[in-house]
Amino acid sequence: MQQKAYIAGVGMTPFSKHQDRTLKSLTQEAVGIALKDAGIDAQDLEAAYFGTAATAVTVGQVMVPGQVALREMGIGRIPVVNVENACASAATAFQQACTMVTAGLYDVVLAVGSEKLYCEDKQKTFSVFTGAVDFESFDEVSDRLYERIEAAGVKTDADGAGNKRSLFMDIYAAMAVEHMRDYGTTREDFAAVSAKTSFHGSLNPKAQFQEVLSVEDVLNAREISYPLTLAMCSPIGDGSAAAIIVSEKLARQLGAGDMVKVKSSVLRSGWDIGENEPGVTEVVAKEAYEEAGVGPEDLDVVELHDASSPAELMYYETLGLCKKGEGARFINEGHSKLGGKTPVNPSGGLLRKGHPVGATGLAQITELTDQLRGRADKRQVENARIGLAENGGGYIGSDAAAMVITVLEK
Repeated sequence: MQQKAYIAGVGMTPFSKHQDRTLKSLTQEAVGIALKDAGIDAQDLEAAYFGTAATAVTVGQVMVPGQVALREMGIGRIPVVNVENACASAATAFQQACTMVTAGLYDVVLAVGSEKLYCEDKQKTFSVFTGAVDFESFDEVSDRLYERIEAAGVKTDADGAGNKRSLFMDIYAAMAVEHMRDYGTTREDFAAVSAKTSFHGSLNPKAQFQEVLSVEDVLNAREISYPLTLAMCSPIGDGSAAAIIVSEKLARQLGAGDMVKVKSSVLRSGWDIGENEPGVTEVVAKEAYEEAGVGPEDLDVVELHDASSPAELMYYETLGLCKKGEGARFINEGHSKLGGKTPVNPSGGLLRKGHPVGATGLAQITELTDQLRGRADKRQVENARIGLAENGGGYIGSDAAAMVITVLEK
């Protein structure tokens, strides 16, 4: 479906270890900023879509997190739809909100993503990621994963997954060693992604980490799961992000001059992908480009799901920013850095901005909206007109379980 929706306002909290904050307070801060940015009162909202992924495990709030978090702001009575879709929860909430506005059901909708991932019991946090695969077939999933790693010529400590590290770092490690085997990519190439992104994060006051790292710093960090070091892995975090989406009719009434148009927002789930069949990201990207009437060559700025630095490098290729196997060249020639051909993750990405999983997708939308409105300060991409957000989550078969790709236009 071609979207006919506009972003009237956005807001987000800093992403950090907010142990003194509640899910309610983080949500209310982000939503309050978004409402003010849009010039819309809470009572004007006609529906709300609330994304969160880990709340039931880490906080204990099950079934009605959106109603609970929004009630104290006076947001009630309207439909509040809770969305859980792994790391793509917030992007899914955004896509559903835009689709409802496009379909003509509502004129003004709130999309919000919130998460409290930090927990005194680290095993609770790790269990969130362990549960983002087919849990009934967990042993089979795990065995296939480590077979892939060994087939690429690498031995790994399988016992650490879900105990000392997120299982997803082993998933990204498997993808990384296969890319190294197939295309000659090196650890230094992956480290270059982290170093680039750390520079971007240093310019973002809401990023969880703001220290600039060199390639050597990244390589010398503690190893997590070969070839990944700690600096190549996104941190967990707490935070919230929100957007106010309005219809074409209301945008005209309010004055759409400073709004951002949603050109496309496509959601698909993973499946049993055939051997020579394109994966979920490639399929969704093609659909998003076609609906928006643009191609990768038209993108001015990209926010993508860099849960690990190898993931960012591989998404360069999958999204069509460069050809298959040329991700290392793309990063080393500076194309994804501010001032480059297509700046990627000027926010600092998941690697440096942080990754409160249920909030990440809307944090990407917030960054792109700020970029397209020319208010990203020191990390502003010059003359940014078209932006793309890619947010994936979970793992099924051999690919993401959920994928949302959105194209926005100034």
